[in-house]
Amino acid sequence: MRTDRPGLHACARGLLAALITGLPAALFGATAMHTTPQRVIQAAGAGRWFPGERAALQSMVEAWMDDITTPAPAERIAAAISPHAGYVYSGPVTAHVFHALREQARRGLAPDTLIILGFSHSRGFAGVAVMDADALATPLGPARLDTEAARLLTGHSDRIFFDNRPHRGEHSAENQIPFAQAALPETLLLPLIIGDHDYKTRATLLKALEQLAATKKIAVIASSDMLHDPDYDLVTRTDHQTLEKTTAMDTEALLTDWQPQHQIYCGISAVAVALEFARQQGCREGRMLHYRNSGDDHPESRGQWVVGYGAVIFLGAAAD
Repeated sequence: MRTDRPGLHACARGLLAALITGLPAALFGATAMHTTPQRVIQAAGAGRWFPGERAALQSMVEAWMDDITTPAPAERIAAAISPHAGYVYSGPVTAHVFHALREQARRGLAPDTLIILGFSHSRGFAGVAVMDADALATPLGPARLDTEAARLLTGHSDRIFFDNRPHRGEHSAENQIPFAQAALPETLLLPLIIGDHDYKTRATLLKALEQLAATKKIAVIASSDMLHDPDYDLVTRTDHQTLEKTTAMDTEALLTDWQPQHQIYCGISAVAVALEFARQQGCREGRMLHYRNSGDDHPESRGQWVVGYGAVIFLGAAAD
């Protein structure tokens, strides 16, 4: 399993594209929904971002979740922020989000569908690309996708469309999938890739998610790492300031702080949508579950490249 540069450098490559370009969906050849049954996409990150062997991956993910003793909240988890680096770097932090979801599921509070908001590290495009498939196969097996939810979202606006090309080789949404398979085996999944930083795209996606939430129980995961910089102290200090604003659900402050050369969240659009969706679901503050950065666990990265990882959940109405 490759454990070096993917976890530390990928977010820094090509992120300006989504800000600078607003390329049409036709760039990726947006397509209509296929009718062939059991359309399965193979996860590209197996053996690179996470173990390629089933036993190794399952053992890793479940061990991290089992090590967490924090009780699950009584309120339903409406949204969360979860990191997406190579598992040896951010996996123990990601585990905190999915441990909370797993414990709620064991109490009968699993969402029907988990919406995973990723973004394109390679190049920007206008709108939101919905994965067009029945399943995404990881070493843990095929993860079932919610095709009904996909049709509802794509029917809401031309800004949300079926297109698998932005998903190919993109780890931001995919790296959440094995955790979701382990924590929520009965929940359908739906990975989306946000291609730009346009307010209209965020507002359109938020409205579509609100309509989807009226038809089924959903939770929204914003897949994002935090600041990337060689300066360990700067990353640590900035990330804690960012987490204070995040738990306060100060979306405007987060968007103001984000700059192309100072990306407090590499997936800022996904984070903004998740926060505002949680607000619509009755949440008034977030709860930070865990924070680490690569310089904490890999001191040799200090002065070279340090990346922050935060796990935050947002709670909706109290569970019945």
